[in-house]
Amino acid sequence: MKKYDIIALGETLIDFTPAGSSPAGMLLFERNPGGAPVNMLVCAANMGCRTGFIGKIGADMQGRFLEETIRSAGVDTGGLVITDDFFTTLAFVTIDEQGERSFSFARKPGADTQLDVNELNMDMVQNTGIFHIGSLSMTDEPARNAALTAVEAAKKAGATISYDPNYRPLLWKDASEAQKQIRSLLPYVDVIKISDEECAITTGCADYRKAAQILRNQGISCVVVTLGDKGAYISAGQGECEADSFPVSAVVDTTGAGDAFWGAFLACVSKSGKRGGELSLEDLHAYGSFACAAASLCVQKRGGIPAMPDRESVEALCGYTI
Repeated sequence: MKKYDIIALGETLIDFTPAGSSPAGMLLFERNPGGAPVNMLVCAANMGCRTGFIGKIGADMQGRFLEETIRSAGVDTGGLVITDDFFTTLAFVTIDEQGERSFSFARKPGADTQLDVNELNMDMVQNTGIFHIGSLSMTDEPARNAALTAVEAAKKAGATISYDPNYRPLLWKDASEAQKQIRSLLPYVDVIKISDEECAITTGCADYRKAAQILRNQGISCVVVTLGDKGAYISAGQGECEADSFPVSAVVDTTGAGDAFWGAFLACVSKSGKRGGELSLEDLHAYGSFACAAASLCVQKRGGIPAMPDRESVEALCGYTI
C-alpha cells in the first residue's frame, strides 16, 4: 500500500482579500492562506485522505504562516522547501458583488517558481496513489523542470496523475506560451479537471463536451469540466453524466470552490481504489454530486483553506457517504 493517498506539487501563497477601509479611507486587505494545490489537499484531508504537499516558500512571515496552516490542516509538509533567497508568492484579490474574483500577483519571481529538481522529496513522489499537478508550476524554470521530473517519476511508480490547468493569464508571458506549457502535461494525465472557461486554452475547442472528447481521445481516462453554478460535466470510461450544483443561500467568495470540488472528487476516486477508466456511470454520478456539494459549501464562506468543507457537512448535503 502506498504511504499517501494524494500528493500535490505546486504553489502555496497568500491571498490578500479586501477587508473594508481604514479610518483614513485606505483599502484594507485580509491575509488568507491559499494556492490551488494546497486548497485541494486540505479538502481531501478533510475527507479522510492521507495527503502531502511538495512546494517552496520563503523564509519570511508569510511563509511561516503558510507552513503552520498547512500542517495544522492535516497535510504532510515533508516536501515543503523553505528558502532565504526568494519571497513567498502573494496574490491580491478583488471580489465583485457576485463573489467572482480578479487577481494581481507579486511573483517576479515568487518562491514557488524556484523549486529545483534536486529539492524534490522523491519518497513522497513515488509513494502516492494519486499525484496532482497544476499548470502554474509550468510558468517558470526551475519549477517547470522539477514538475515534469516529478510527474514522470510518479507515473512510473504507478500513480494516477491528476491535473488542473488553472489558467491565470497574468502569470504567463502570453497566451501562446501558456497554451504550449499547459498542453505539455496532457500526455501524462489520467484524470483532469478543467473549467468551461479553460477548455479553449487546453484543447483549442471552447465547447466543453467536444473539449472533453478531445482530451479523452488523447488518452485521459476521466475528464471533469466544472460549470460554475450549473454543476459539472463528467466523461470517463463507462460513459458521461452531469452533476447538478446545490442551492446556495448567498455566495460569499468563490475562491477555492474548484479546489474544494476537486479535493472531494479525488477523495472519492482514492477511496474507491479504481483508476479513472474503471469508474462506472453510478460512480460518476455519485462522485460528481459529492464534489458539487463540497464546492457549494465552500462558496458560502470566505475563500481559501478555511473555507474547505468538512466530510460530515458534504455527506449530509448530498446524501452520499464515502
